Amino acid sequence: MKKTITGIVLLFTGIVLISSSPKVKEPVAYISAYKGKITGFRESQLDLLESIQRCSSLTGSERSLIINKIRETRLSLKELDFWLRYLEPTTYKKINGPLPVEWETEVFEKYEAPYKREGAGLTLAENYLDEKDPVKDSLLSLVRRSLVATNVFLQDSITRNLGTYHHFFLANRLFLLNLASIYTTGFECPDTTRIIPELNHMLISVRDLYSTFNQNFPAWKMNAAYLDLYDKAINFAGEQQGSFSQFDQYRFIRDFINPLYRLNHQMILDYNVRSSSFNDYTLNRQAASIFDKSLYQGQNAKGIYIGIDDPAQLNEIKEIGKLLFYDPILSGNNKRSCASCHKPTESFTDTSTTTSLQFNRETAVARNTPTLLNVIHNHLLMLDGKHISLENQARDVITNPLEMGGKEEEVLKKVMSCDDYKTVFKKYLKATPQYKSVNLEHIASALILYYSDLSSYYSPFDHAMNEQKPLNSDEKNGFNLFMSKAQCGTCHFVPQFNGTKPPFVGSEFEVIGVPADTSFHTLSTDKGRFVINPAKETMAAFRTGSLRNSAVTKPYMHNGVFRTLEEVLDFYDAGGGAGKGLIVTNQTVSADSLRLTKKEKKDIISFIHSLNEEIPLQAPPAGLPASRNRELNNRIVGGEY
Repeated sequence: MKKTITGIVLLFTGIVLISSSPKVKEPVAYISAYKGKITGFRESQLDLLESIQRCSSLTGSERSLIINKIRETRLSLKELDFWLRYLEPTTYKKINGPLPVEWETEVFEKYEAPYKREGAGLTLAENYLDEKDPVKDSLLSLVRRSLVATNVFLQDSITRNLGTYHHFFLANRLFLLNLASIYTTGFECPDTTRIIPELNHMLISVRDLYSTFNQNFPAWKMNAAYLDLYDKAINFAGEQQGSFSQFDQYRFIRDFINPLYRLNHQMILDYNVRSSSFNDYTLNRQAASIFDKSLYQGQNAKGIYIGIDDPAQLNEIKEIGKLLFYDPILSGNNKRSCASCHKPTESFTDTSTTTSLQFNRETAVARNTPTLLNVIHNHLLMLDGKHISLENQARDVITNPLEMGGKEEEVLKKVMSCDDYKTVFKKYLKATPQYKSVNLEHIASALILYYSDLSSYYSPFDHAMNEQKPLNSDEKNGFNLFMSKAQCGTCHFVPQFNGTKPPFVGSEFEVIGVPADTSFHTLSTDKGRFVINPAKETMAAFRTGSLRNSAVTKPYMHNGVFRTLEEVLDFYDAGGGAGKGLIVTNQTVSADSLRLTKKEKKDIISFIHSLNEEIPLQAPPAGLPASRNRELNNRIVGGEY
């Protein structure tokens, strides 16, 4: 298992896993600062526990006392976030977990069954106090478990990382990614009035940490340009005196966080920083911007052709992949192609219908056709997370009797009856020595090479962040609302605006109570993630998709129930299915109204339009390869339905 995962790490990132680093003089002050912060946090936790134990009830003034103690403890935690999130992120969820139970799939779970992770800590403790008749022992349990988890960070297996400079720049990279993605959104801070004060406290604490690091690691200092810009970021955040929804997240990320990321990235290169953590597995060592489309990849875009680096060779296979994408030869009746449902003229989805026709040409499939745009930025595929790789997904679609209805041996025989296909597949068979002959994996990988390219294009919002090209005031205001009052950013994370948050090693699923129709009389009967991973938390949960290009990829939701973005926003504004009066016992979004105004909704939609990427028109091939089987030579480019 370990050997397999290591190979994947090297495959995706090029970051070398090392067991040792250059020896430096023991960074006493730096390690002391770390342990001192841990000690201070533990004291805050113990004080919180004592305060809870002294309470006779969890109501009235005693409840207010406990909430204030939790907030004090959270500030102590924010002085440690920089280290804790990077050094041991799973344990961190016991300290400040956002959910009581999580089933999100992380890197190791791509190769073994998902497992249940129970959260604990400060966020859940504060949320618990809002429940009806909270029980003291339950509240104490949440805090005690956070205290036990904190002790993990004093173990030698953790603290030995502090002896070299390598961890520092990688932890700082994650810190900056979190500043752009979660720290300012309310993702794990129940009280929105506390988000900006906590942010300011954390920014100042990390600045002190930078100074301590520079004193202890003089050969690998954070440079003056970085520190100067960081000081300006502190000043900017400190000057934002308005409410959470008035914080200018757009400028904060564009003018400070993304440029700081670039500077930190350059130091990673200059200092030859190396990772010893699987948490860095998916991040691209070469990406210098948070809004670089190669920042991370959840999928291998080359399939089994991973060993080929020559652009000309890859392009040759890619051209075959494009032909196959339009070729109904992959279907059981030679009348249906990939392009039948993933229409290139409709952003590689099907905007003309709620859900596409089944192979039988009579009934519709249960789910809306997902776009292939940005598919490589998902760790799990399909709306229920059924597949871990694009190869598996392609094989499933081709052979699924409800979709393309092909049979593996017959499809392969038909494809190889075309000399144009056969020549290329035979030519590059040597690049896949694990296979003695061409098979469906080669076909799937050629397809993947073609449509993975669709994940490399940029939007006006990206240009604004990368090149500081202007967005209009409505788009900027829409982004700020998206990240604050509208709560969109707590599920659709920067930069892909999907369910993959830093360090981008997993896919999140949400339960939002999607209705069967717009009358909201009943819930959709689709069980979603539950079919793949049965648990009460996963019932009707679906993978959070990207909002990039969503302005042109209607209809929306897994069943295509909504036709416009306005309908989608109205649904969320009402509090999802539960807010609409449906019974959704495990809904993961708030059932309370967001109270968005018409102007605010309009601005959010303007921002979503700024995520439309500049993808060149994909012209279909002029024709399809001839087959030695004459019956196959009447195939129509793109299929018949």
